[in-house]
Amino acid sequence: MTAILIGSTLGGCSMGRNESALAKMEGGDVTGSISPASVQATNYEPTEADLVLTRTAASDVLTKGSKDSSQPWENPSTGARGSVTPLSSAYVAEGRTCRDFLASYVNGTNESWMQGAACKGDRGSWDVHTLKPWKRS
Repeated sequence: MTAILIGSTLGGCSMGRNESALAKMEGGDVTGSISPASVQATNYEPTEADLVLTRTAASDVLTKGSKDSSQPWENPSTGARGSVTPLSSAYVAEGRTCRDFLASYVNGTNESWMQGAACKGDRGSWDVHTLKPWKRS
């Protein structure tokens, strides 16, 4: 009887070898017990103003160029906040100096991550050319 109780208790808690306890559920991965509408309601999308502040923070932290630094940002009108942290050393892409970065995004109890890349423009400022949801590999 004990083996049956343990088996039925642990049966719903298994994870495949490529899954992580911290992995986020994509929009199409919905179990029968959760309606797609409730999953979408918990996924908060950044506003354009939030993204502008994130891009500005990325440009600022890359311009400073100091090693192991992060740049916080906050949008008082939406309550969103986060920080941007460069991930790698500079590299050359299409003749331009570029760097990758990771940006946190927090709004209320919702938290997510975005990955991005920025390259130095003609005037020496860093221009973000990629900013998208971070996917674990």
